[in-house]
Amino acid sequence: QVQLVESGGGLVQPGGSLRLSCAASGIIFSINRTMGWYRQAPGKERELVASIGSFGLINYADSVKGRFSISRDNAKNTVFLQMNSLKPEDTAVYYCTTSSYWGAGTQVTVSS
Repeated sequence: QVQLVESGGGLVQPGGSLRLSCAASGIIFSINRTMGWYRQAPGKERELVASIGSFGLINYADSVKGRFSISRDNAKNTVFLQMNSLKPEDTAVYYCTTSSYWGAGTQVTVSS
């Protein structure tokens, strides 16, 4: 049974930082497996935030380039999303995904 469990969300002030984690189980967490972070804000479609694939190939949405960083720890079956210089428009539920599997999401709220 595949499980993706996100953690690390919360309430943060503009300019602050959060680090999201996604722990995977029930799948082969190899260096070739593409892992991704998506987000969905109220009233908006789910959008790709960042992904990390084979040979460390990384892709970021233009809106987060220079502020967010995706990484992985294959030994711990975990992928991370470091989010710096957070803005109110980053407020959303953040989801971890691989292949056709999705986590339940973790809420990130950026507000003063």
